Amino acid sequence: MRNSTIRAVNRLATRWAMQAPAGDAGTVHAAAGVWPLLALLADGAAGPARDELAQSLGLPARAAAGAARELLAALADVRGLQTATGLWTRAEVPLDDVWSAKLPAGARGTLTGVPDADGKVLDTWAAERTGGLIEHVPVSWPEDTRLVLASALALRVRWAAPFKEAKEAKEAKKVNRTNEAKGPNGASAVEAEGPWAGRALRRLSRTTSSLDDVRVAGGPAGAVTVLEVAGTEDVDVHLLLGGERTPPREVLATGLAVVTGDAPSVAGNALPDGTPGPGLAIRTVVTYVPGDLLSVSTVAFALRTEHDLLDHAPLFGLESATDETSAHFPGISSEPLAIGSAQQAATARFHAAGFEAAAVTAVLARPGTGAPPRGKHRVRRAEVRIDRPFGFLAVHRASRLVLAAGWVTEPETTAPEG
Repeated sequence: MRNSTIRAVNRLATRWAMQAPAGDAGTVHAAAGVWPLLALLADGAAGPARDELAQSLGLPARAAAGAARELLAALADVRGLQTATGLWTRAEVPLDDVWSAKLPAGARGTLTGVPDADGKVLDTWAAERTGGLIEHVPVSWPEDTRLVLASALALRVRWAAPFKEAKEAKEAKKVNRTNEAKGPNGASAVEAEGPWAGRALRRLSRTTSSLDDVRVAGGPAGAVTVLEVAGTEDVDVHLLLGGERTPPREVLATGLAVVTGDAPSVAGNALPDGTPGPGLAIRTVVTYVPGDLLSVSTVAFALRTEHDLLDHAPLFGLESATDETSAHFPGISSEPLAIGSAQQAATARFHAAGFEAAAVTAVLARPGTGAPPRGKHRVRRAEVRIDRPFGFLAVHRASRLVLAAGWVTEPETTAPEG
């Protein structure tokens, strides 16, 4: 993958993260699923629509289709990641041969003009390409739909060091009644305090030997703790915890800057004893067991979100392209076309054994009119505890391309509440 393309996709991911809800809503989105579609549209666009798409992409429109092809080809080689593209058109819509030749390999189909029938075909495609993680293509279906361009992305990661799940909820509730304080490795499934107090959560814990898996960065709104959870494939997941009053968008933006190398951070081994970051405590101890340890306590989560990209049309360069009084894509078809719908369905699940994420993005066009030796050792112990809303990023290790980003407000529970 070219560095210029990676930076362009990550910039879009950062701008999208800055739209994160400020309230109680969790979210997940994948700029890597949107960017190639915008690039293919930019290649066939003209006038203001072409200029706006190029600005959103961060690349000249003339280079966009080639960059999209290279990106998708490179993503196909990422272990744990599956990608696909598809194009469906009405039979009477003539496609430009030059534009069609630049499309990545993928599904090609014909729209019947019957919304229910066309929807079933695309839903089947989405389910097959994401392994059932997403079973619905998020498009509106006006009967005058002329073209649908879609992408699918499915990521499955296994942890190099799996987590352990806390005790069952009933057992944890008994422990909680005694008000016994528990550390990260003995955390009960019922939260004792904080915004999730009294809830039976699927709490996950593990202990590893590298303090450098946790880092602290100084963001515009305060420090952010960044915890890397390494996968056995080519992708790692980074958990982001900011201050209690730090807005989600600020936490995500700081985390994105850290994982992409655009902002400095301090690794755990170089951090001082005390509480150098949110949810992070470090101390130096004398023990018979050599080696530093990093203990982590977090929560399992599962998110499903649908995004209407036209709600943020300027962000995605789609403002002018929705004007049905003009022909915006003469490089795609001689028939006047305008964007009628642009949406993404995304899902993410973090659990003891690994992480899954998927996104299906679809853009619809409609007619336009125009065991060591024993002895005493001085070692360091770090503990990370995530017990309130936090962010996450799934990142391709080699390129630093951000594949998915999101914000967690509602962890998974172990039993019905109440």
